[in-house]
Amino acid sequence: MFDNLNQRLNKVFKKLKGRGRLSDEDIQEGLREVRLALLEADVNYKVVKNFVKRVRERATGQEVLDSLTPGQQVVKIVHEELIELLGQEGEGLVLSGKQPAVIVLAGLQGSGKTTTAAKIARWLRKKGRKPFLVPADVYRPAAIDQLKTLGKQLNIPVFPTEKDVPPPEIARLAVAKAEAQGLDTVIIDTAGRLHVDKELMEELRNIKEVTEPQEILLVADAMTGQDAVNIATSFDSELSITGVVLTKMEGDARGGAALSIQAVTGKPIKFVGVGEKLNALEQFYPKRIADRILGMGDMLTLIEKAQESFDQDKAMELQEKLKKNSFTLEDFRDQLRQVRKLGSIQQIMSMIPGMNKMKQFKKGMMPDEKDLVKIEAIINSMTPQERRKYSIINASRRRRIARGSGTTVQDVNQLLKNYAEMNKMLKKLGKSNFKKLPKGLLPF
Repeated sequence: MFDNLNQRLNKVFKKLKGRGRLSDEDIQEGLREVRLALLEADVNYKVVKNFVKRVRERATGQEVLDSLTPGQQVVKIVHEELIELLGQEGEGLVLSGKQPAVIVLAGLQGSGKTTTAAKIARWLRKKGRKPFLVPADVYRPAAIDQLKTLGKQLNIPVFPTEKDVPPPEIARLAVAKAEAQGLDTVIIDTAGRLHVDKELMEELRNIKEVTEPQEILLVADAMTGQDAVNIATSFDSELSITGVVLTKMEGDARGGAALSIQAVTGKPIKFVGVGEKLNALEQFYPKRIADRILGMGDMLTLIEKAQESFDQDKAMELQEKLKKNSFTLEDFRDQLRQVRKLGSIQQIMSMIPGMNKMKQFKKGMMPDEKDLVKIEAIINSMTPQERRKYSIINASRRRRIARGSGTTVQDVNQLLKNYAEMNKMLKKLGKSNFKKLPKGLLPF
């Protein structure tokens, strides 16, 4: 996400940083480029106008003109103004007050409400809450079954909705059942339409009236750009939404909706969906997003993902193996599986500061997801003995492994070569370096 904007802004800042002193003309030229970059990113034109105005006022002041590094000062100002534009502070869910807390998800058809309901339920359970999923979309074929299936996958209870019961009554009964069962958070997945209409809004207002929700979250497709902003404005005027969840952010290289919604509606973005998997949901933090837009990475989100996805017992076991130089191909495969839980390689790399500036990253030469699948297939095709002691893998064994994994002998050779080189590197680190690592932390 934000790939196009990131590349455009970095070109502008590279020019500014390369000059010893900045004249008013230099700043005006740079801001013209920033303005074009934001408009190309599909940011609301009024938002762009106000943003550039604020940056210009600060950039033409003494804090930049008297600075020894004026180019960096301009970047700092843009960074601060981006955070302000995105909402200053990350706002989590407000679940205090009457219990069980109620979250109503609203939005147009196809925005991803049902999957988002399951994702938020999973996120809340990680925070120690006891969520209850409620399918209140009785119109879309299989909507009820879809949420029941997702609830079963997550082992989260789902209200047994009947299609002939009106959605407001479903919501009322579900809240009562959650209270009786000691469940503290009710997540209601409502119906959508192809467009905003009176019937949809009337139904949502009735659900709001009978459940008195703490949160009414609009679920909007980020890839629709300014349409998402317009939809948010419409829903807010009818329902007084408390926040927004932007879905499909991983496929939105522009990011205009994320940069416009807070400024236009005054409502915070609370979550962003970054993939189809149920763990592909991130809480929205304006500073972290501003860092990503300017190519500064987002290590905090990466660390949080790692803490959630990595098995600490396995991490400790692996660290002991590294100390003893007994890191096998089986361990290598297990580590690949752990890393893939964090998201796509592209997403992971975008969170590492400076990675976007590397030539090989720009040219798309980072590891392909298909390569990781191929590596795992090759290792799975080996016998347990071969995975533990790769030196016994001779030519005939390599041919057998290639046939079994649907790859070529050259692929097998390349994997074994890379593994051997990595083993050498780990040995060079030495036992003393592993002793210095914090408990459970790996050197990669």
